[in-house]
Amino acid sequence: MSLRARGLLVALVVIALDQASKAAITSSMRLGETDRLPLGFHLVRSENRGVAFGFLGGGGALVVALTVAVLIAVLVWLWRQPDRPGLWLAAGLLAGGAVGNLIDRARLGAVTDFIDPPLWPAFNVADMAITLGVVVLVLVSLAPPAESQ
Repeated sequence: MSLRARGLLVALVVIALDQASKAAITSSMRLGETDRLPLGFHLVRSENRGVAFGFLGGGGALVVALTVAVLIAVLVWLWRQPDRPGLWLAAGLLAGGAVGNLIDRARLGAVTDFIDPPLWPAFNVADMAITLGVVVLVLVSLAPPAESQ
């Protein structure tokens, strides 16, 4: 399996997990409803109209345009350097998370969040994938590129 295909597979898995988890929450909880979980976590159904932590809330088209621009930049990098170690994983995580949240924005006008840890804003599976994707992307960008043969 090519590295680009691996990235696509990661993205599809992230989208499926994200949308399935959000569907489970929206079908079983009312907006604002919360349940206690261990270690101070809460399961809560909330909506985020901005990007991370509500930044650019109500940004609408700007949020979508910013998300699409970053997604395109990462995918172009993957297309130009498909053999760069780990880039397929970063691109797959970022693309899957971005598309998962874009689906919510297109369908609902906001992103459904439901994991609420102590002292941190609520988030979802797509947000976790994006965060992990950024970490992997930073590590990939710091590593030397694979040698051409």
